[in-house]
Amino acid sequence: MQDFIFDKNFEAVHYTPYELTQKEFENCTFTDCDFTQAFFTGSTFVDCTFKNCNFKEAKVGHVSLRNVMFTDCNMTSVNFAMTDQVIYEFHFTNCLLDYAQFYKLKLKGIQFSNCSMVAVDFMETDLTEALFDNCNLRLAVFSNTNLQKADFYSSQNFSIDPDKNKLKKAIFSNENIKGLLDKFQIIIK
Repeated sequence: MQDFIFDKNFEAVHYTPYELTQKEFENCTFTDCDFTQAFFTGSTFVDCTFKNCNFKEAKVGHVSLRNVMFTDCNMTSVNFAMTDQVIYEFHFTNCLLDYAQFYKLKLKGIQFSNCSMVAVDFMETDLTEALFDNCNLRLAVFSNTNLQKADFYSSQNFSIDPDKNKLKKAIFSNENIKGLLDKFQIIIK
């Protein structure tokens, strides 16, 4: 595979572990591809879309994601903490992100729509203006996290300690506000 790939569609490709290192993809679409346990070290994705792809346990260290959309992807246990943070933007729709890690990332304005995010690590992450649209955040970890202006209105099962996170102007619904009171172990009827 060449080092720079532009404007190409990939369908139902099963990638070997080291096939995607040190590559640059621009304006590419990946559909039904399998990246299970693949290494993306040093790769760059610009204006790319991933649809119905499997990233389970993929290694995404030192990867650049610039205007990348993930839709209907399995990203269980992917550690995004080492992604390149220079000019980056990525969003998730209908994705399985259980046990993923976003530790210490600056993800201002990121969008998660209809995602399962069980036990996701958001410790020390900047999620200012993030959108959590209809997401299951059961056991997700929020500690020293910036959630200012984040929108949790339609999400559920989260537990966020207001004393350990920045929540100024964050948005919640009457139904899910109890996730801010868990530490008090009170019963709300």
